[in-house]
Amino acid sequence: MANQWMGTRERVVALGAQSPRSEVFGALGHQWVLEEPLTADELAELEGQIGVRLPEEYRTFLLHVAAGGAGPAYGLFPVRRIQGRWRWEGDGADLADLTLLAEPFPEQGPDPKILDELLAQRPEEEDFDEIEDFDAAIQAWDERWDTLVFAPERTAGAIVISHLGCALRDWLIISGSHRGTIWSDGRADDVDLTPLLDDGKPVTFARWYTGWLDQAER
Repeated sequence: MANQWMGTRERVVALGAQSPRSEVFGALGHQWVLEEPLTADELAELEGQIGVRLPEEYRTFLLHVAAGGAGPAYGLFPVRRIQGRWRWEGDGADLADLTLLAEPFPEQGPDPKILDELLAQRPEEEDFDEIEDFDAAIQAWDERWDTLVFAPERTAGAIVISHLGCALRDWLIISGSHRGTIWSDGRADDVDLTPLLDDGKPVTFARWYTGWLDQAER
């Protein structure tokens, strides 16, 4: 599987040298910089700490391309050892509970009917005479929404690997039946986590990264 990454780092470096940084979305963020790959010992330590083997496409990327950096949207979140502990760093990376990574990613999220009912109950400013009353109502609604859709168990077995701005992010599932696939997180826009699809098939890490690279080169 390592062969699928042959030449990938060189392609990214070449793009950084040739392309205006504003030409590809997100490039102003990652600046076409790639971190050094992990060593086999570092990867083993990382997996030992989180208690689960990473999906093959991602772990071979970490070994043969980079530990993070240039990639889709504003870049691939780097994984780094900080004071002896491994963690992913980036806007929203801390949404992933590292103690739950060995738990299977849930087959489904909250009941869509419950989500629809809650969305229908969202306060509207025009329904209130005083702005203070609206602010209190929307704050209470936000707390109910966050409790439902941002519960830590909702993203068990997954890590945040990239952000697209405006609190929109992509997750990599590392445990459970969806292992190795990328899910889009639109919860900031009141949209639940959904799998990325290509011709109806789940997008894996390699397809996600190489698809971005192919498009960037075009």
